[in-house]
Amino acid sequence: MQEKIRCFGTGIPIYETYHDTEWGRPQYDDIRLFEMLNLEGAQAGLSWITVLKKREAYRQAFDGFDPQKIARYDETKVTELMANAGIVRNRLKILAVIANAKAYLEVVKTHGSFSKFLWAYVDNKPIDGGIKSASDFKASTPLSDKISKDLKKLGFKFVGTTIIYAFMQAVGMVNDHLQTCWIYEEVSK
Repeated sequence: MQEKIRCFGTGIPIYETYHDTEWGRPQYDDIRLFEMLNLEGAQAGLSWITVLKKREAYRQAFDGFDPQKIARYDETKVTELMANAGIVRNRLKILAVIANAKAYLEVVKTHGSFSKFLWAYVDNKPIDGGIKSASDFKASTPLSDKISKDLKKLGFKFVGTTIIYAFMQAVGMVNDHLQTCWIYEEVSK
């Protein structure tokens, strides 16, 4: 049996599962988009596998990434989160999730949904990144620059252009699967 060609993670079960079932597949659920935005922010300066291994702990610690609940977190909750070894204990990153929940609620109020707001940047369909080899991968694009700038204006934190591009890849706003990857064609349809 021929081994599947993957963009990344071959031989690392948690990465293979993430790649094969999630990464680069269009995501439209508001809460999942909010979760991924915050997990990408948590990853800043760390490896993605570090955050991926802590994902379930994040979901528990942050009430399933429910923005309504997170927006009401107070200093007592921040102190509790800072003591939680299951997540990245960086005060600025924790405060960013709270700020992002408040900004998210405003976006939903204004645009109807977070998904609708984000997917409008790509005319509601994934952009084909045209990735033929690993050297084609980008860290950011003019579009991630724009989205980053817009999100910052709305009060979002830890949403620099590199984080936003990684987010766009993760949630399928851009199809950056290698064209030789077994998932590329499926996501392209």
